[in-house]
Amino acid sequence: MECRANCGACCIAPSISSLNKPAGVPCRHLDSTLRCTIFGQPERPACCAGLQPSAEMCGDSREQALRWLTDLEALTRPG
Repeated sequence: MECRANCGACCIAPSISSLNKPAGVPCRHLDSTLRCTIFGQPERPACCAGLQPSAEMCGDSREQALRWLTDLEALTRPG
C-alpha cells in the first residue's frame, strides 16, 4: 500500500520520543505536502521506518487515519 497524498497522519498523531515530538503535533520533518523530508535517511527514527501503511491504519481518508492513530496512541500510552 502507498501512502496517501497530503495525509501525514502517522507523522502527526503518534508521539515520537526520539524526536521529542508529542502526540498530535506535526513532526518537524514534514514538508508543506505532508511528506517526510528524512524518508530513507539514516537519521529517520526506527519507529517511523517500521511503520508501514495498511488499510486498517489508513482507512479511507486522512481523518480516519488520524482517528485510528490517535486512538492507538491513547491505548499504548505508558502509565
